[in-house]
Amino acid sequence: MSRALLATSGMNAFGAFAFTPWGAPLRALVGLPPGTHSLYLLIIGSFVGLFGLGYLYTGLRERADPLFIAIAGAGKLAFFGLLAAFWLTGELPIHAPVAAVGDLVFGSMFVAWLLGRGIPIPSVSGQ
Repeated sequence: MSRALLATSGMNAFGAFAFTPWGAPLRALVGLPPGTHSLYLLIIGSFVGLFGLGYLYTGLRERADPLFIAIAGAGKLAFFGLLAAFWLTGELPIHAPVAAVGDLVFGSMFVAWLLGRGIPIPSVSGQ
């Protein structure tokens, strides 16, 4: 788990830059739409960067907090899911969700880690 957290911290550092006003070429490369106000980009970039610091800290400590891993996994799966959903509706090119496959992989690893530790994952139906 420590190596996965350290690897995703690097991925988040790249993502944090991509979601700044200066990361427009990177966003265009993966097919994200242009024209978002700098304030919103900086907010998104700061959240991605803060999570990256959390991954780095947790990976260096070699002790993962289940709540942090659950939130991290949910966030990574949600990011991939949103890009995939917008691709399915024709609003993003295929390379947008393909660029987020790392988020799918790490999010799945985090969920698998939680399940392997016997931490219940609530179902959508509440059962």
